[in-house]
Amino acid sequence: MAQGTVQVTHTGTSRWRRRTGEYASLAAALEAAADGDVLTVAPGTYRENLVVQRAVTLRGPEGSPGSVRIAPADGVPLTVRASAVVQDLHVEGQDAAAPALLVEEGTPELLDMRIVTRSAAGIEVRGGARPTVRRCTVDNPAGIGIAVLDGGGGVFEECEVVAAGQAGVAVRGGGHPRLERCRIHHASGTGVTVTGENSALEAVGCEIYEVRGSGVQVTARATAHLTDCDVHRTTADGVTLDTDAVLTLADCRIHDIPENAVDLRSRSVLTLTRTTVRQFGRNGLSVWDPGTRVDANQCEIFDSTGDYPAVWVSDGATAVLDSCRVHDVPDALFVLDRGSRADVVDSDLSQVRNTAVSVSDGATAQLDDCRIRDAATGAWFRDHGSGGTLNNCTVDGTQTGVIVTKGADPTLERCTVDSPAEAGFYVSAGGRGTFQNCRVTGSGGYGFHVIDGCRTTLRKCRTERCARGGYEFADGGPDAGTGPVVEDCTSDESGSLRPPAAHEPAVQTAHQTPGLLGAIPGQRSTEQEPLLAPAASQEPARTSKAVLGELDALVGLESVKREVRALTDMIEVGRRRQQAGLKAASVKRHLVFTGSPGTGKTTVARLYGEILASLGVLEKGHLVEVSRVDLVGEHIGSTAIRTQEAFQRAHGGVLFIDEAYALSPEDAGRDFGKEAIDTLVKLMEDHRDAVVVIVAGYTEEMERFLSINPGVASRFSRTITFSDYGPDELLRIVEQQADEHEYRLAPGACEALRTYFTVLPKGPAFGNGRTARQTFEAMVERHASRVAQLADPSTDDLTLLYAEDLPELT
Repeated sequence: MAQGTVQVTHTGTSRWRRRTGEYASLAAALEAAADGDVLTVAPGTYRENLVVQRAVTLRGPEGSPGSVRIAPADGVPLTVRASAVVQDLHVEGQDAAAPALLVEEGTPELLDMRIVTRSAAGIEVRGGARPTVRRCTVDNPAGIGIAVLDGGGGVFEECEVVAAGQAGVAVRGGGHPRLERCRIHHASGTGVTVTGENSALEAVGCEIYEVRGSGVQVTARATAHLTDCDVHRTTADGVTLDTDAVLTLADCRIHDIPENAVDLRSRSVLTLTRTTVRQFGRNGLSVWDPGTRVDANQCEIFDSTGDYPAVWVSDGATAVLDSCRVHDVPDALFVLDRGSRADVVDSDLSQVRNTAVSVSDGATAQLDDCRIRDAATGAWFRDHGSGGTLNNCTVDGTQTGVIVTKGADPTLERCTVDSPAEAGFYVSAGGRGTFQNCRVTGSGGYGFHVIDGCRTTLRKCRTERCARGGYEFADGGPDAGTGPVVEDCTSDESGSLRPPAAHEPAVQTAHQTPGLLGAIPGQRSTEQEPLLAPAASQEPARTSKAVLGELDALVGLESVKREVRALTDMIEVGRRRQQAGLKAASVKRHLVFTGSPGTGKTTVARLYGEILASLGVLEKGHLVEVSRVDLVGEHIGSTAIRTQEAFQRAHGGVLFIDEAYALSPEDAGRDFGKEAIDTLVKLMEDHRDAVVVIVAGYTEEMERFLSINPGVASRFSRTITFSDYGPDELLRIVEQQADEHEYRLAPGACEALRTYFTVLPKGPAFGNGRTARQTFEAMVERHASRVAQLADPSTDDLTLLYAEDLPELT
């Protein structure tokens, strides 16, 4: 048969209808062919744009793979619109606006094809097409490797994308392919991207690697399910989810990732089962934003190559770890920002260079039946509003078992700290916490060390073999607060446990039983009778002048301070006019706070409540922080109940609603947030003298929220805008942090910090004051790594932070 001809074997139901013919062009052969015909193409290059519209078989000669090239000058080289079989063809395209192989209809089979092209896409499937694609290779350095669009589907088995100028595989517009044992690599964009509502991807046994973007990206309400897949050697994140995306990873392996191994935000949901995450440069799991959630079961996260926490949960997100292992990392779990939550069950956190569990900025962590081993700090509850529960957990081989500071208030039950180098449990700087049935053994310092008059509760706790003593309650002075409560606590030391001395208004009861602690030095022994300390007198409220002084001491916020002072002056003068029998102007005390995270909105709200209490406007002035998740229920009627309960907790004080715009989302539909708003408006009217409401959030979102809810907007007297901190203000925060923690900035460090904050990107993730604190913490960690190498460090070595301790900008 001459080169360039096409032999067609016409087949039918009767053997008498079988015949053969030869055609000078593929187009002519396809035109003459009927369903069931086999078109065998002679070797050669065909400059034709082919359209297969019948259920034929189109193939190259047996034993000569790649000998038939379909290579027109422009347009789509091969279009399939029928349930045909296409096999052993080499397709080349040059049109940047068109795919090389387009499948538009039917259920065709594409076998052993090779697409080498510079087209918009190597293979494109769209519409109602459902092809089966086996052992095909796509090499397209100019565009997408495989695109499944507009409701297309199909199965891709043992296929390979060897190069792509954009995404290796792109699914959008409701496409829903299945990939089996495929390899996608050397893509200049994302390895696999799935985007848009009703778009879905299922992948089994696939490998995605050597890509210049993210390995897998799922966005905009799309879904994906990966089983037994490998994602590795990317230049960006390994897996990213954004905007209501849903992804399931089962028995997968994510490794050798320079950035976040997995990053999800904006209400995305990720489920991981028996999946390993290792060798990542930033976070193993990075979880952001309210409504975002990750559930990990029987997973392992380990071998970090960077200086970041393995699991990061912030901005109101939720993470659940069940039967997981996190090890060989700088920090294991960081939970920060009010509304953020981590639930960890039956999991191991070990070989942690710094802190295993850190809870800050109002976040919550609950650990049940967990084991923490070989960490500098087992768990650290850092500040006001931060808390949670540790239940039946063990902490072994740490410097300090559990730290509670700055108003944090966790609950620990039936927890054991074994062999800490320093304290088992350490509470300072206004930390609180309840410790029940907890135990410390083999401490190199104290078992329980509570200082500064912290209002900590210890019940039925036990210490054994603690080098410096089982319990130490350091004197915080006459203004330290109410101090700890100690009940039925024991030690292996002789004598009786002594609560703090009488001048520390601390202990309510300390029951005496045989074998209790020895007396604290300087205290008299009263072994025969239980010691009942006098009830602590209530701490007097500060004057408005004192509270305003604390407000003035805050870094920056000059316009905010002026607004609060003006409002305070109006309230104060109104109160005095009433006392003089004069009419007082009506002042609406409810406020709107707008601005970015970390600008001090919660702190100012707390001080505002205290000011109103000092002026007699509010009974207590306490702050109750809530968000959408605290107010909006899942069922009809539950939202009103939740909102009323939150309002009741704030009675006499301030109800602070962060991210209030989330109560009225743009695509609300049947959302229950409107019920929360309606309930709030009524309660604000009914109890306008008993509760002050402050709504807070990003500036643009709050403007939208108030514009579409005039009933809410009418309840607020003024909007106070919290501007982002400038470099000098961020530097002052670092200086304050350094002074508080007994560090000093070396010559040149201040200027380096100012430059650092000047060039630091101010994107959506910029945390203002939180960023400054994190920068200080990063400097302290780098300082520790440097000083640890010195055999005999001086005081300057231990306290001075240099410019070289600054973290690198990324």
